[in-house]
Amino acid sequence: MQQATPIGGGPDRARAQPLQTRPPLAIDVVRAQDLPYNEFLHEYVRKNRPVVIADSVREWPALSRWTPGYFRDKFGDQTVQVSYTKRMAMRDFVDAVEASTVDAPGPYLYRLFIHDHLPQLLADLRPQNAYAFAGRHASPLMPERWRRPDGFLKLLMGGVGSKFPVMHYDLEHAHAQITEIYGDKEFYLFPPDDGDKLYPRPTQKNWSQVDNPAAPDLSRFPRMAEATAYRAVLKPGQTIFIPMLWWHAARPLSISISVCTALMDRSNWPGFVEDVCDRSKNSAAKTALKRFYLKGAGSVMQAMENLQTATPLLAKRLKFPSALSPASPDFAKDPSETPMKFRLSVE
Repeated sequence: MQQATPIGGGPDRARAQPLQTRPPLAIDVVRAQDLPYNEFLHEYVRKNRPVVIADSVREWPALSRWTPGYFRDKFGDQTVQVSYTKRMAMRDFVDAVEASTVDAPGPYLYRLFIHDHLPQLLADLRPQNAYAFAGRHASPLMPERWRRPDGFLKLLMGGVGSKFPVMHYDLEHAHAQITEIYGDKEFYLFPPDDGDKLYPRPTQKNWSQVDNPAAPDLSRFPRMAEATAYRAVLKPGQTIFIPMLWWHAARPLSISISVCTALMDRSNWPGFVEDVCDRSKNSAAKTALKRFYLKGAGSVMQAMENLQTATPLLAKRLKFPSALSPASPDFAKDPSETPMKFRLSVE
């Protein structure tokens, strides 16, 4: 007679199996020539799905020009804002990047806004990357604090062992796009539904406490074993689209130089409105007025975008629809030709 197995699984079950993370899933890689902008909107932006787009910026001079030596030689004496707290001469920063190792990580540059701090680089980023189009950030209806036709275009640079300081998702429901120019960079992404498994910081809900999502310490963060990771290695000329509320972390696999922007359109506008109003420090009356204005502005923008989509020739003749809210890169000026109305301080 077969002996019944005791409740709890018997002695073999008593030895708990070690926790393991699931193997990461691959992110779609699509060639730019196979992904028209409208299809990108419908299949990825509106569905909140990440994607890597190959050959997205084949004509950029930056691809052949930007190297660590280029930045050292051309901007060596210029002081740059590396992070929120660190400023360095570009020459010293590049030296530190080249010396960076896994055991002795160097600094990672993530607070340099190109229009504001190194506008000389803009000519190397033409024509604009269609998939990094800023969208509603370019609208004059956008309050000045968030009005950036360049989508807050930033320069990112780091060496082996360095990384963006935390795994996070972007505030204000912003979509993010990063385009690799030099070297290789690894990305780990997690969907919004996995947020509770990523141990958000108590005081900053969009920052994770997990130091290394590629190999998390499961004794500290056991629920990471239940999370679904997506991985991609971005190579020169490729753009990754990171949808709103997706957690992400990046680290250079070699010396890496890239640029990043934010995208705002109808898909993330409602979330943007709620985010900026929920975090408002104004009185209840002023916050209600802000919410009323932003919702109304969103309706006007959507009407202008619909007009451009339905009757593009008429919209171009009328001019005001694209001036109020360009619906696609075809209706927008290249941001490198657009002077910014304000500057972000390097202090």
